[in-house]
Amino acid sequence: MNGLIIPEDFRKDQYIVRPLIKRMMAELGKPNANVRVCLNPLLGGVSEALKWEQIAEIIHRYRNMIDLFLLLVDRDGVMGRRTSLNALEKKAAELLPAGRMFLGENAWQEIEVWAIAGQSLPKKWSWQDIQNEVNPKEVYFVPLVRQRGLEREAGNGRRTLGKEAASNYGRVRARCKKDVEALEKRISRWLRG
Repeated sequence: MNGLIIPEDFRKDQYIVRPLIKRMMAELGKPNANVRVCLNPLLGGVSEALKWEQIAEIIHRYRNMIDLFLLLVDRDGVMGRRTSLNALEKKAAELLPAGRMFLGENAWQEIEVWAIAGQSLPKKWSWQDIQNEVNPKEVYFVPLVRQRGLEREAGNGRRTLGKEAASNYGRVRARCKKDVEALEKRISRWLRG
C-alpha cells in the first residue's frame, strides 16, 4: 500500500506526521506500507492546503501511484475546519479511481500537539490545558524543545519528538482521540473495504 501525507507545510510537519502515520499503518496491519510526504507542491499554510485546486493538482499528479491520500492540517481554533475537510473529501471521492481514498484530518489544535502527546509531560502541565490551548506550539511545544535542547535539529525539535511520539503511539492515540484515533478508525474502515 502506498500512502501520501499532504501536510499544510512539509518543511517542519513532515518530521511529526511521517513517523506517526507510518506507526499508525503498522498498528492497522500494514507494517510495510510505503508512507511518503508530499514535497511538491509546497503548500505553505493551511489556507493553501484547503484550496480544492491545490488538492486536485496533487491527486492528478499522484493518483496512479497512491492508494491513500492524507491531508493533515492544524485546526488552529477554527470550528469550521472539519466542514472544509469534509467538502474536500467529497470532491476527491468523485475524482479518485475506485479503491483509492482521500481523508483529511485537523490536529487539535496543531500538529505539534501530536508530538507532545507522545511525551511524559512535565508535572506542572495538564493534558487538558494543552488540548484547550489555542496556541500550543508557542505555549508548550517550543518550551519543551528548549528544555530538551533540540532547537538546532532538523525541524526544530520535531524530528526527535516525532520519532518519540511514534514509539509511544498508544499514548498519542489515547490522548488525541478527536484527531489521531478518529483518523485511525477511518483508515481502518477503508482498509476493511
